Amino acid sequence: MSVATPGPDVLVALDARDPTAFDWSLTVLATLGGFLFGYDTANIGSVLDFLPFHLGTWALGYLVAGASIGAAVGALAAGPLTDRFGRKSLLVADAAIYAAGALLSAFTVSAAMLLVSRTLIGLAIGADSAIATAYIAEYAPAARRGALSMLQQWMITVGILVSYLVALGILKLVPGAAYGYDWRLILGLGALPALVALALRTRMPESPRWLLRAGRYDKLGETLRMLGIEATLAQIRQSAARLHAWEQRTLAQHASVWTPGVRRALLVVVVFFIFQQITGINVPLYYGPRLLSSLLPASSSPLEAAMGGIEMTSLVTAVNVAATYLGFRYIDRIGRRRLAMGGYAGMALFMLVAAIGLGLLAGPARIIVGTLGLGLFIASFAVGVGGTGWLLQGEVFPTAVRGRAAAIGATADWLANFAVIELFPVSAAGIGLEWVMVCFAALSVLAIVFIARWLPETKGLSVDEITDLFARKARG
Repeated sequence: MSVATPGPDVLVALDARDPTAFDWSLTVLATLGGFLFGYDTANIGSVLDFLPFHLGTWALGYLVAGASIGAAVGALAAGPLTDRFGRKSLLVADAAIYAAGALLSAFTVSAAMLLVSRTLIGLAIGADSAIATAYIAEYAPAARRGALSMLQQWMITVGILVSYLVALGILKLVPGAAYGYDWRLILGLGALPALVALALRTRMPESPRWLLRAGRYDKLGETLRMLGIEATLAQIRQSAARLHAWEQRTLAQHASVWTPGVRRALLVVVVFFIFQQITGINVPLYYGPRLLSSLLPASSSPLEAAMGGIEMTSLVTAVNVAATYLGFRYIDRIGRRRLAMGGYAGMALFMLVAAIGLGLLAGPARIIVGTLGLGLFIASFAVGVGGTGWLLQGEVFPTAVRGRAAAIGATADWLANFAVIELFPVSAAGIGLEWVMVCFAALSVLAIVFIARWLPETKGLSVDEITDLFARKARG
């Protein structure tokens, strides 16, 4: 049912309404890229032991983390493009690149080609990570923006879990082809949801805030009606005039829309994303099958050990999905700040538990304590850290620079991801896995200190109010 705007400002109407079934279906469509993000970054962990190519330590690190380099480039490119051409067109292009990268991975004929295809997939991952939550934030009602944006992180976790379940199913059904076409099928199946996303995203409406700023008022009226808002052309023009006046005042005061408040918000997002990665979340998710298979009895065959590692990682990633749902439920009640600090506290504690289990125990106790510690570490991240970062990226910037600022944040995230995943094999070989885990725990404590000092609470505020909040913080 459509409702009239509560006053002449359509942005106020967007923020004040209750979320509808259309909002949720649109968010699912926007976050299909999150599912692909999770599937395509995690599936490489299931096939590492079956690839017919020789890979040295650095090549192995790049194969696992090479998508991150592509993601950094994709995020940087997507920022200015999405601010100029809109959010929808970039989301459609992302789906096409996802599909192309998955198919190239499946039909690769050399290690070099596989590395290139992983980098191509990264381009789509990076662009999607820069755009999806920004798109959601631009139509989501203020009271439920956290839950709607957290769906991106939940879809990422579902994609990771599905990648391991698909790998396990294929390897169990045709174990004799593990070193033949099984690994190709595991990588190539990512093309199917990508093609579905490509078809369905063409029917998405453009972001209403982007349309308002771009002056496409007729199209904005159609989009608002799809979102349940009836607004006259005069109301839309009045809202656009107020937005333009605000931008002109900002330019008069600061000579740029990159105000001290925007720069402060960007600092918070970039540092939050760096901590999100350097605290080690993707080590158990990407290297999980190889790490956990090493805990199994030495009598296991290579195939049995690899499948056992995938099974154990599947359990850990199932915890990730369930815990992310808790974050989805409570982010708008508890708030971003408290949830993030609690998440990092849990990460520090349980990474130490995993380090003790893997470093000091033996036999079944080593398996149980090590796996439990990693599982609860991931659960802590999922509840308070993973989705919170992407939510902040989407909600703390003004519309004029949201795409570019979100892209810079996403680029920082992916560069930090690449550094950790690329260096992990070397550092684990140098100082030992358990001491790497201790370092991750210490970094989680530093993240708590940063959040306590720099991150204000944004729950329940409109994206425009959040912009003002960071401007006040920048003024001191």
